[in-house]
Amino acid sequence: MLAAVAAMFAALLFAAPAAHATTTTTPTAPPSGSTSSPASDDATDGAEFSDRISGVVRNAGVPVEGVRITASGNGYEGEVVTGPTGSWSIGVPEQGAYEVELDESTLPDGVALAEGQENPRAVTFANTSNITTLFLLGEGIVLQQESFASVLTERVIAGLSFGLLLALSAVGLSLIFGTTGLTNFAHGEMVTLGAVLAFGFAAMGLSAWIALPLAVIGGGAFGYIQDAGLWKPLRRRGTGLVPMMIVSIGLAVAVRYIILFFFGGGTQQLPGGQSPLLELGPVSIPRNTLISLFVSLAVILLVAILLLRTRIGKATRAVSDNPALAAASGIDVDRVIRIVWVLGGALAAMGGILWAYYRPGVSFNMGQQILLLIFAGVTLGGLGTVYGALIGSVLVGLFVEISTIWLEADLKYVGALVIMILVLLVRPQGILGRRERIG
Repeated sequence: MLAAVAAMFAALLFAAPAAHATTTTTPTAPPSGSTSSPASDDATDGAEFSDRISGVVRNAGVPVEGVRITASGNGYEGEVVTGPTGSWSIGVPEQGAYEVELDESTLPDGVALAEGQENPRAVTFANTSNITTLFLLGEGIVLQQESFASVLTERVIAGLSFGLLLALSAVGLSLIFGTTGLTNFAHGEMVTLGAVLAFGFAAMGLSAWIALPLAVIGGGAFGYIQDAGLWKPLRRRGTGLVPMMIVSIGLAVAVRYIILFFFGGGTQQLPGGQSPLLELGPVSIPRNTLISLFVSLAVILLVAILLLRTRIGKATRAVSDNPALAAASGIDVDRVIRIVWVLGGALAAMGGILWAYYRPGVSFNMGQQILLLIFAGVTLGGLGTVYGALIGSVLVGLFVEISTIWLEADLKYVGALVIMILVLLVRPQGILGRRERIG
């Protein structure tokens, strides 16, 4: 089922003409100090780089074409001229601090920067691949309100997409915790494995229609191998949850550095990783972000139907509520747990693929980067509750992306974790969790 959804994702991803760039590795960056040529046709410069600085130039809601924007820093300089939609995007070879400047001499007659607009301005980013910076034109509050509304809408859509891809991994983690009680710190590496497998299959020459479903199947197989070779023997020996949690930490470190050994420490791109911007009125959204949103939502709905309408789903909920009673009722608890591990691995792999398109890029530690956010979503929604993991993850994703309007990009993950702590101080069981008496 999940493999079929991955095939649907590949179909959507490569349906548009802009998706023909199916390069599976990142091209070599130009030498330090080189200046890339302007790309005035499509208002994009440095297309070979995954880290981007972008924005839209509008005057009273009308796109302004032909405005020159430059970005310089870290021995690199990029230049672009806004296109018919007013949008622009400059790729940079590495994260860090850059100076972005709008050439005011290229503005139309009678149009100027709004009062108080900093030009040039400094932008700094890390742990994110996209930064949006806006130059407001004209005078008055109306224009600023329109620009803020556009940015807020873009951040909300990005937050929903990010939150739902977090939810894919969080739902799998929550199912595993609900049926086994195990807090699996190796779940981040299951996320990474999905993206790495997708890249590996694509590098072998397989089309995305085949590579993405195979990566999801590979993630499910990894979940099966984990349970059969490690967790089931430990359960039979009566190993406590704390020692098993420590084992999961060791497994996470081992898998992470095995991936590093074979994959390398660089960032590679999946087919179609460079996503074009879609202009939806005053809002500019990367196409991959929208596709990720709809695919994540479709998968989560399928999982909900599976849990509510099928026998294995009802058995899973029974094991989660009371394993001893479920076993006494004739349910094969080990079989249910095995299926949960397979489903959790497949969901984590799909979350990793979507995360690779969202960032964009595949790296050996990409799952580790969002593991705390996955735990935050599960804990915020309520440990062991699937719907709680969904709600908690969406809230975390929304806060992470919306907070970048006011916070530095480096602090957006910190803000989400602070919100989780504050909510748990008021409601320790989480949003949908149940109160339990201890002692």
